[in-house]
Order: sequence, then C-alpha cells, then structure tokens
Amino acid sequence: TTITLSMLLEEMAVEKTGETIRKLMRLQPKTAIVVRNGDEIELLVEEVKVGDIVIVRPGERIPVDGTVVDGHSFVDESMITGESVPVEKNVGDTVFSGTVNKTGTLKFQAVKVGSETMLAQIVKLARDVQASKAPIQRFADKVVNIFVPAVVLVASAAFAVWYFVYGNLMLALTTFVSVLVIACPCALGIATPAAIMIGVGKGAENGILIKNSAVLEIIRKIDTVVFDKTGTLTKGELAVTDIVPKDRKVLEMAAIAEKRSEHPIGKAVVKKAKSEGIEIPEADSFEALPGLGVVAKNKRKRILVGNFELMKKHGILLKEFESDVKRLQSEGKTVLVVAVNGKVLGLLAVSDTIKRHSPEAVEKLRKMGLRVVMLTGDSKKAAEAIAKQLGIDDVLAEVLPAEKVEAVKTLQSQGRFVAMVGDGINDAPALTQANVGIALGGGTDIAIEAGDIVLVKDDPRDVATSIKLSQKTLQKIKQNLFWAFFYNMLTVPLAAGILYPAFQVLVRPEIAAATMILSDITVVGNSMLLKRWKP
Repeated sequence: TTITLSMLLEEMAVEKTGETIRKLMRLQPKTAIVVRNGDEIELLVEEVKVGDIVIVRPGERIPVDGTVVDGHSFVDESMITGESVPVEKNVGDTVFSGTVNKTGTLKFQAVKVGSETMLAQIVKLARDVQASKAPIQRFADKVVNIFVPAVVLVASAAFAVWYFVYGNLMLALTTFVSVLVIACPCALGIATPAAIMIGVGKGAENGILIKNSAVLEIIRKIDTVVFDKTGTLTKGELAVTDIVPKDRKVLEMAAIAEKRSEHPIGKAVVKKAKSEGIEIPEADSFEALPGLGVVAKNKRKRILVGNFELMKKHGILLKEFESDVKRLQSEGKTVLVVAVNGKVLGLLAVSDTIKRHSPEAVEKLRKMGLRVVMLTGDSKKAAEAIAKQLGIDDVLAEVLPAEKVEAVKTLQSQGRFVAMVGDGINDAPALTQANVGIALGGGTDIAIEAGDIVLVKDDPRDVATSIKLSQKTLQKIKQNLFWAFFYNMLTVPLAAGILYPAFQVLVRPEIAAATMILSDITVVGNSMLLKRWKP
C-alpha cells in the first residue's frame, strides 16, 4: 500500500508540472464564426481555412491567427506574450489564436490555422522540449543504469551478512527489502524532467519559448551576446528624427516632393508630414534620381530633396548648414537637403529608430557581466552612433549578411561562448552557428526555426530574462540531483543495517517506503518553487 501511495504521489506531482501546457491547450476555442457566401456560419475551428474571413465579438477568444481587415479593438495577449496591457488592433494588424478580444468587433482574414497557429506552435515546442533530454539528464540516466545493479548487489550483500554471518533470517529479509525500497531511483528519474517541465512552462507564461533542453546547460557558459541591429535593437523602420531649422515649411516642401516616391526615405518623410497634420498636395511634376534624391515642381516652386551630390549638381551651396550637417552625420543619421528655387530651405535627418526597451536590454546584460556586441551592415560611423545610444562598446560594422556566420565563428575562435539574437532570414545561419540562438518572435519563420529560444513578445529585454530563467532552471536540476544522490548515500547504508549492531537501529520496509516518498516530494517540491520565479 505504501509503495502504491508513493507512485500515486509521484504521478500527481509530475502531472502538476505540466499544468501550464494544459492551460495553453485550453485557450483554443472549439468553434469560429466565418463569413462564407455572405452568410455568417459557425464552424468547428478545425474547419476554418486559410483565407476565410472570421468574425470575433467582444469577450470572445480568437480562434486562428490572422490579419485584421475591418474593425478596431483591444486584445488581451497576456496568455501568449505575458504582457498584461491589452494591445490595440487596427486594420492590417496581426491577431493570434487563443487571445481575447476585449472591446470591439473584429473581422480578420485567417492566415495560419490548425497546427500552424502561434498557440499550437507554443504547445508543440513546449512538448518537444519536455520530451528532449538535456546532457545532465543523460548523465543521470547513466548513473541510474549503474545504480540499480549496485543496489541489488548491496541488498544481496546485506542479506548474506545477516543470514550467513549472524544467522538471522528475519533481519536478513528486512534489510534486503528495505534497501531495495529505500533506494528506488524515482527521485533521480524525475529530478531533471520535473524542473524542465516547470521551467519551460514558466517561460511560456512570460512569452519565452525554450525549444531545446540542452540550451539550459549551454547557456550558463554564455559570455558574449551578439545582437543583429536592424529589427532586433531597432525597429527596422526609417523615421524623420530632426528638422533643421524647426520650421513646418521644411517638412511640407519635402513631403510634396517625396509624395510619389517609392523609396523608404521618401515614405518616411511623407509619414512624418501626415503625423504633423500637414496636407500634401500633388506635385505638378516629379522625377526620382537614383542615388541622388528627387526633383518636383509645385506651382512656381522647384523643390529638390536629396543628398549633397544633388545640390552640388545644381550649384546649391550649404555653407550656413555645414555645422548641422556634421552634427547629424556624427549621430549616424542620413541627412537630406531641402532646397526651393535654388536656395537651401533646411535639412531633414532620417534614421532607423531604436526600440524603446533596447537600451535597458543592453544594460541588463552588461550588469550580468556579459559582453554585448552589435552586428550591422551600416557604416562604421553610423553603427558607432547607434551603439553609443544603446550603451554598446563592441561594434562589428559593415558586415554583409553572408558574413554574419564568420563574425560569430571569429568570436568563438577567441574562446567565446556566443548567444546570437536576430529576427531576419539572413540571421538564420548565424543563429544556428552560435552556441545559443535567440530569435525574436516578430521575425521570420526561418529565423524562429533556427533559434534555440524564441522571444514571443519581440522585446529585447527578454534576452536577459531567458538567460536568467535557463540558469534558474539548471540550478533547480542540480539541486534535485544533489538531493537524490545525498539521500541514497545516507539512507542505503542505514537500510542495510549498518547501525544495528551498535545502536539496534533498523529501517523497516514501511519506513523505507515513507522515506522514499519524502525524497520524491522534496525533488518535485523544489522544482515547484520555480513557479514563484519572476522576471
């Protein structure tokens, strides 16, 4: 009965560790409202197809991943990202299966269904990592393979001593059974998986998906974190950062000239003008000059927006703005000159904008004693200007996409253990080459597939959080294994009757079983403390 109770308690404890994954699975709605042939019909979620228009009303869970085509609302994504503040959704924004629509009705086009949704991928990744074995678990398995025959040998030796030397059959049988019961390797068997299950579940709650349990051991050796710049530390979107002088007319003239432009810089200028409430009339004529800028005419105004070569070509001088140009260039920004009717009206500076939390992310890693490196294809001057704003000292600039792998290899050849953080297709080889690849969830599917850890929230601060969680999980595994080994080293000799001749102390089978239960509960209970961990 005691042994059965022990097994039941162990099963209940291990079952408890998978609670987070089961909670995620329950987030998936059973049905969805789909528009087909102009009618709203309710279908099983398995019947929703890519391209279907799905309707979600306030208070309902979103059944599949998709892109909003109509409506406005706020969506609670805390169950996927761990972020408690509802996220505003407009036309063109992405919604995820399992999240809750809070305020308005949304219509969205299904993009990913079934096993391809973000929720399904999170559940799959969590299951895969729980099924995988970390090197430390393989070590424990080898120990168990040796341990079991050794215990049988000790039990047999105890029986032989007490029966053949002391002639006490009852004592021999008692010690034989007690040794086998007390040394049951249950605690050793669950020491690693229990901690991994809870650690992975805790990560999933906070938008951190650990795809490979081996990462838990490797990550403790990481001493260098390499960030790809664009899309990882920065938004990957150009924006107007400076207007010199601060005259609305400078932005207005530039927007008129750039309105028909397809160039990212031109689009950034027009976007800025619209955000300032400037009405942008159509130019009478427009010409894009590759590598130089644009020329446009509006009524009697001839507007030039571009680089210094364009101005030089038209004999326009920049004397009064030279100091401003040098200052903006030293900050790593692209400078546009705006000229009207042959005279410089002002300057615009355009730059990739830094993500709001990137400086904090870098600071956290540096406080952990890690070297932080920024990898970029930008010019050295531009890269150093952005690195300065981020608090990064080590910059590898003018690195082509194909050279990222070599950059990681070079660091590794210097004895560095490297974590690579990226989000683009061209980051995938470097993510694979690095000792640990960390992919941002807002990036490409290829980068996410290549990463060992996926940060669903697309927040660079979670790089430090994922490292800390992995370290904490590994710490729990080591504590569990230490306790399991210590327990057996202490209790097996007692069960064999080593104290009986001197003190008449004997561990009976029922006491041995109770002790084994206590050992299992201690291991699982220690693992459960991970649930209290906070980023």
